[in-house]
Amino acid sequence: MLVAFSVAPSGGDNPDASMHEAVAAAVRVVRESGLPNRTDSMFTTLEGDWDEVMDVIKRATEAVGAYGPRVSLVLKADIRPGHTGEITGKVARVEATLTADAPAAQTAGAGSGGGGS
Repeated sequence: MLVAFSVAPSGGDNPDASMHEAVAAAVRVVRESGLPNRTDSMFTTLEGDWDEVMDVIKRATEAVGAYGPRVSLVLKADIRPGHTGEITGKVARVEATLTADAPAAQTAGAGSGGGGS
């Protein structure tokens, strides 16, 4: 199971507490969990079984709660029993397809004289 989530505090009275500090608190919980994970500018993705992933997300949400009286949580899950290694596998399959398509795309675009976007 893969779960991408985003968690953020709101409504805090502490002007010195920044969003990146709250996000860092959540990411720290994720990284300390030992589950495969990846953080980008919008989401953190975790891989594991239902109970362990949801436990980590709950603890990360609680960590962010220290930065404000209200917390927003967004989740997106890919629930595919029997599959592991998908946090890297899904991306690897897309990259392999792009690499395989690259010579055809370069040939098709050669000498076209422009276009633009």
